[in-house]
Amino acid sequence: MNNLSWKIGGEAGYGILSAGAMFSRAMLRAGQYVFDYPEYPSLIRGGHNTFEVSVSDKKITAPRRPINILVALNEETVTKHMNELSDDAAIIYNSNNTAVDKELFKESQIVIEIPMEDIAEKAGAEKVSRNVVSLGASFALVELPFDHLQKIIELNFKLKKKDDKVVTTNLAAARAGYDFITENIKKEFHYQATVLDNPGRMIMTGNDAISWGAIQAGCKFYSAYPMTPASSILHTFAANARKHKIVVKHVEDEISAINTAIGAAYAGVRAMTGTSGGGFALMTEAWGMAGIMEIPLVVVEAMRGGPSTGVPTWTSQADLKFLLSASQGEFPRFVIAPGDSAQSFNLIQDAFNIAEKYQTPVMFITDKMLAASHETLEEKDLNKIKIERGKVISEKELEGMKEYKRYAFSDDGISPRSLPGTKGGEYISNSDEHDEFGFSEEGAEEITNMMNKRYHKEALAAKELPQPVLEGEKHADITLVSWGSTRGAILEAMELLKKDGIKVNFLQIKYISPFPIDTVRDVFKKAKKVAIIECNKTGQLAGWLREQTGLTSDYKILKYDGRPFFTSELVETIKDLK
Repeated sequence: MNNLSWKIGGEAGYGILSAGAMFSRAMLRAGQYVFDYPEYPSLIRGGHNTFEVSVSDKKITAPRRPINILVALNEETVTKHMNELSDDAAIIYNSNNTAVDKELFKESQIVIEIPMEDIAEKAGAEKVSRNVVSLGASFALVELPFDHLQKIIELNFKLKKKDDKVVTTNLAAARAGYDFITENIKKEFHYQATVLDNPGRMIMTGNDAISWGAIQAGCKFYSAYPMTPASSILHTFAANARKHKIVVKHVEDEISAINTAIGAAYAGVRAMTGTSGGGFALMTEAWGMAGIMEIPLVVVEAMRGGPSTGVPTWTSQADLKFLLSASQGEFPRFVIAPGDSAQSFNLIQDAFNIAEKYQTPVMFITDKMLAASHETLEEKDLNKIKIERGKVISEKELEGMKEYKRYAFSDDGISPRSLPGTKGGEYISNSDEHDEFGFSEEGAEEITNMMNKRYHKEALAAKELPQPVLEGEKHADITLVSWGSTRGAILEAMELLKKDGIKVNFLQIKYISPFPIDTVRDVFKKAKKVAIIECNKTGQLAGWLREQTGLTSDYKILKYDGRPFFTSELVETIKDLK
């Protein structure tokens, strides 16, 4: 009861992603917690799309397998995903274009054939409305009232500015799918859902959370060239630009994106740009320029599979080493990695404060899994963080100064920053090495002093930034260490392992650079065994951890097939560790 996994699949153009999102929202409206996960190919047209939604009456943080309801809008969905089903799953398939051999399924599974296209047309809708027919059928199968789905379908089509006829016919198609199940399916289905209280919960993707967190932080300039999986950040900013008085620029390429954002940040505006690995490869020269100029810029890098174009619509955590050393030369690299949507909302605000406090560019890393998946959030998950602008010097302060040095040496390495237009605060911001005024400088002593100045800030931040907190059992059989979107599956796995008598705890590294050296050393010292979990081939966090601390883990659990860790596979892998 109130615990199930639902999946819909079909060809691109069948409305798979739209149907999945509506199912998530309808379940949320019915009071359930949800976590969803879309898969789609990097094709302009065609290909196989899926959308799976895990539903629970308790907080859920990762997609759960096996699948209990599979909605197949074409035959390919059945053949591709049969092995993901539970022994008591239901398979709802479109009999208008799908030939399914029922002998392939177990007797304990329910196979339901529905002429979805015929039902849609009879309801006055187009064939493409087969997807809403399947939504109605799914809601009936788990015995939820139709009105929760109805409200979401109405909202979905009205937001898309569809006319009343489209809304009415699609509602009729969904209702017909609902009635088909209630009238024709008599076999008991083991997975049911009830309407629960929903005290103001919402669902949000990681990209949505980054966008709204940045707006909350006072970001007033966003520039980007669209690149999966970062593109929806641009869409959210563009849709809300007027309301929140934000300048949003869809520029011609990634080089322009970062340079315009640097210009905005130099001018005193909280500015951000976003891209994926390939786009950031083009940004690296400007990234180094922001470092030497000490520009408080925030860059979002949403990882996908590489190298080169790689697999553009699949997830990965393989850009970490690249980001930790991007651009030529040495300067402090500040790198933050959220693990879920709530952290995305809160940490992006922190990223802006860090950028301005330490006068440095800040890298904010996410990935396709986190960027595109919805999860349930509550108001208490989304914190409003106080805005800290750092050492911004005023005209009054400048009046008492004989001369203004933008890059003045100080004990903490942070110099008073003058915003353009501040009387008496004029300065040169130079991409060459420079003196305290900003003029080019090549003297040995001056080069050394300015390099040390910038690295003083990193040393200060290492002491001041929040340390990672060990979650789970105090005395564990195994300690899991990870970063980014693996957090959700790890938390779910910990609960299941606990039921099996395996004590586990978890250290998530959110502030990857500067690295929390002392805390990590202390955790390793107390741990019986340590496993590092990452979605990459070479164990990039493990390598960075060893470089920073000299420590190595007992195990590395790595996945690099473009798919995230699913809870069930992570549980089995940890059980097999010796």
